[in-house]
Amino acid sequence: MNIKKNNLTEGSVLKSLISLSGPIIIAQFLHTAYQLTDTFWVGRLGAGAIAAVSISFPVIFLLVSFGGGLTMAGAILVAQYKGKQNQEAVNYISGQTLLAVFAVALLLSVTGYFIAPYLINLMGVESAVFANAVSYLKISFTGIVFMFLFFVFQALMRGVGNVKIPMFIVLGTVLLNLILDPLFIFGYGPFPSLGVAGAALATIITQGLSALAGLLILFYGKREINIRLKELRFDFSLIKKMFLLGFPSSIEQSTRALGMIVITFLVASFGTVIVAAFGIGSRMLSLVIIPSMGLSMATSTLVGQNIGAGKTERAEKTVKISALVGFVSLTVMGLFIFLFAESLSSFFLPGEAEAISSSVLFIKLMALTFGFIGLHMVISGAFRGAGSTLVSMMLSIIPLWVLEFPLAYILSKHTGLAEVGLWIAFPVANIIGSAISVFWFLKGSWKQKRITEEIKIAKEVSEEAIIEEGL
Repeated sequence: MNIKKNNLTEGSVLKSLISLSGPIIIAQFLHTAYQLTDTFWVGRLGAGAIAAVSISFPVIFLLVSFGGGLTMAGAILVAQYKGKQNQEAVNYISGQTLLAVFAVALLLSVTGYFIAPYLINLMGVESAVFANAVSYLKISFTGIVFMFLFFVFQALMRGVGNVKIPMFIVLGTVLLNLILDPLFIFGYGPFPSLGVAGAALATIITQGLSALAGLLILFYGKREINIRLKELRFDFSLIKKMFLLGFPSSIEQSTRALGMIVITFLVASFGTVIVAAFGIGSRMLSLVIIPSMGLSMATSTLVGQNIGAGKTERAEKTVKISALVGFVSLTVMGLFIFLFAESLSSFFLPGEAEAISSSVLFIKLMALTFGFIGLHMVISGAFRGAGSTLVSMMLSIIPLWVLEFPLAYILSKHTGLAEVGLWIAFPVANIIGSAISVFWFLKGSWKQKRITEEIKIAKEVSEEAIIEEGL
């Protein structure tokens, strides 16, 4: 088998970081555009339709977070075995990841379809929204398998350092969704008007096509990954270890989503004006999170491959360069947002003087610490790449649940600061959380982690494949 030369373990670290993070960041922005397209067209149906879609989002997001853990385990292992130049292990791990995630997705899809009405009822939605919400959620559950399969493809491709192909597939789905959304929502010619259900159907079709494209590449790939059908047998021992490796990542993502919901409840107790101000600040924060995630994912891949190749010093150098890039670039971005905070708030809240004033204060306090968010996320990505997913999980939980939420509650409810106490909690948590991450990174314990020694692939499969390939 022709094994592609691994350039991520040699040459310029900065160049590797940029070539990896760029397409990932673009893909993340495209995912945001995908969601905005759905919101735009569904919004033409009225507030009730938006509510039906919005009420389903937390459920879908939590499921995605749960499934993301196992894909993360696959990405980590693939990256480290790629660094070791063990192509058979890369193929085998990829196949087992695909099998495991497919089984989990199928179970969630079938179960979710039947319990969808009970979930919507549990949320206490109004009767006028109930039917549309159930319909949207049922169809969304049907497409969970497609969604998870594409996530597996993305994670595995990221593990081997190929991030451009997933980006182009996402671009294609965004463009297709732009056409299918109005076609299925409002109807045209032979296509009936399906309303909210049409948006879900358009999503399933685009997700199905992206999953199909990903599977074709995984099974017919020539160099990076080439899964063989005959090897698709459940290796329960390996899958169990992968679950243990990926479970902390699932908890990390789920608790982050849950934490934002809890913060939103706290903000809501101060009334509509403060909720509106928080909403604008959250939009600014989301602009920063996307490049931070791109750098974090790129760092994970680079650290994983270099540790797999036995180049620990290069892995450490990678983290330091990535952390510097994240801190400087996001600080510059934060300064820009700080200077134009009032203009940005006025754009989203025209004529709402009180809400604008509060959101400007929130944005300015938070923007000056955006660099610390980048620093924190890069280091978390480094720990994941090294296989220290438990440490990464703790570094995400501490800033949110130990610092941000308790501080926001105490300052807003038990001092005279009121809503200003909410805003102060964000930058304080960013700075302290970042400092904890740096301290843990400098301890250096992550460099002793050896995932490829702790998790062994089926030896007989590798040997058989090697003989067949004549290596």
